Amino acid sequence: MIGLGGGPLLPALSFLGRLPTAMCQLGTLLLVARTSGSLATAGLVGGALAAGQTVGGPYVGRLADRLGQRPVVLAASLLDACAVAALVAAALGRAPTGALVALGAAAGLSVPQIGPLARTRTVALARKAGADERTVGAALSLEGTLDEASFVLGPALVGVAATVAHPAAALALGAGLLAVCGTAFAVHPTARAVAPVRQGAAPVHHGARPRGPYARRGAVHALRASAALQGAMFGACQAGITALTEELGAPGQSGLVYAAMGVMSAAVGLAMASVPPSVSLAARRRAATGAALVFALPLPAVDSLVGLYVTVVVLGSAYAPHLITLFALTERAVPAGRLGESMAYMTSGIIGGQALALAVSGPLAESRGPTAAFAVAVTAAACALALALASRDRDRQDRAGAAPGR
Repeated sequence: MIGLGGGPLLPALSFLGRLPTAMCQLGTLLLVARTSGSLATAGLVGGALAAGQTVGGPYVGRLADRLGQRPVVLAASLLDACAVAALVAAALGRAPTGALVALGAAAGLSVPQIGPLARTRTVALARKAGADERTVGAALSLEGTLDEASFVLGPALVGVAATVAHPAAALALGAGLLAVCGTAFAVHPTARAVAPVRQGAAPVHHGARPRGPYARRGAVHALRASAALQGAMFGACQAGITALTEELGAPGQSGLVYAAMGVMSAAVGLAMASVPPSVSLAARRRAATGAALVFALPLPAVDSLVGLYVTVVVLGSAYAPHLITLFALTERAVPAGRLGESMAYMTSGIIGGQALALAVSGPLAESRGPTAAFAVAVTAAACALALALASRDRDRQDRAGAAPGR
């Protein structure tokens, strides 16, 4: 799979280039909380960072589709590195809250979206090499595993840096990775695999069965909503895990519990490459969302650290399969010339859903305990399953409408 034209360097660069995204959210919260002495200020700046990334991601993806990945990723990587460095300097200099919020938003808006664009590039390389659907699926599984690994390692690096030195060191490392690895990803020869879209060019779809524009648009919006619900599960679980470990007198375990969930998710995500093509993407989506709901149901009843580890690790086994399937369905549903934008939309949906769920479940956990936060995760899982089942019904209607004599 790596021999599709990218070589072993491309996954390494894309992993290191997307690592700062996983580091900056927690790093910003810890840095601002320490330098300002205010959790409220830290929350505002962290929220501005998440909002900026949610809004800016699709625009960065759209520019990459239209202008090519190389100039867009290069400019965004350098801009984001400067924005993160400026945020660190401002926080250390005790800048006013307004300035910190503005810099947080700028750091979010300029994220180079290396994860989504790496998916786009990998798919383009696979298609140009004449790869079959199983190989494309394996490539997306690898990308999903790299994402999960980055979101496990990123916060862990921040935690180590904050303990050994200072949160500013973690963000400085993130800015360096953005500048060096983001630039290297941008100028890598595989950037030429994703040609800019010519204005007025006819759209090219990779899906096996063409659908009308309204059906495609509805399907894409449903996939984005599913990604946001997956993000909501992340955010609610994070709030519930933090609250429960504090309640059990082991607050230091929260990061380890969340990391254990991520490790399980990454391992199962990598194993997704072995699923036979006869199992359709729609069936995988229903299975993943159904498993997420079943595995999430015990969360509100967990009252011990061992029970929390077991429940959360089992739940993590459903996360990567769901996300990998959503990205694969997106690759089928959108024109090739808008794949970068669409992949970025999916990632922005995950981040936006996570931030919104944290904003809701955090206060719930504080006022009513971890059970309330975990209930938000269960609700999000139920909504994701309902959306997957509703999408199956729409697919049946499409097939009926395309049948002869209709």
